[in-house]
Amino acid sequence: MEVSGRIKMIDETKAFGANGFRKRELVVTTDEQYPQHIMIEFTQDKCDLLNNYRVGEPVKVSINLRGREWVNPQGETKYFNSIQGWRIEKAADAPQQGGYQQAPQQGYGQAPQGGGYQQAPQQGYGQAPAARDAFEPATNYKEEDHDDLPF
Repeated sequence: MEVSGRIKMIDETKAFGANGFRKRELVVTTDEQYPQHIMIEFTQDKCDLLNNYRVGEPVKVSINLRGREWVNPQGETKYFNSIQGWRIEKAADAPQQGGYQQAPQQGYGQAPQGGGYQQAPQQGYGQAPAARDAFEPATNYKEEDHDDLPF
């Protein structure tokens, strides 16, 4: 699985226990309508992967979801989830707002991508249609001449 977004926070590497277990946390803020702040743990030798990254950079992080069961001293079973990172790479600069890019708007007479016709020329406010310039007004029109128009 992958998480994409901008780095919000990179914590220092912390060591635990006599064995020297190492852990480093990263928070990535997703680029979507409702941004999420996802905390991702890097452990042991993977901690060093974060050394070349800075807050604000767009990244793509490969993750594994982990879950474990724990029974407390009172005999109650509890479940915990964690997100473990195992690869991180710089991503293309993502939009600041929203996690997806909006498709370009199609104008009147414009074909969808890959279509075979051109967009009609746009008319500005107060401009006469181009066809008016191509034809002279009729001078031989008589009101009594019948046409087949329904209106």
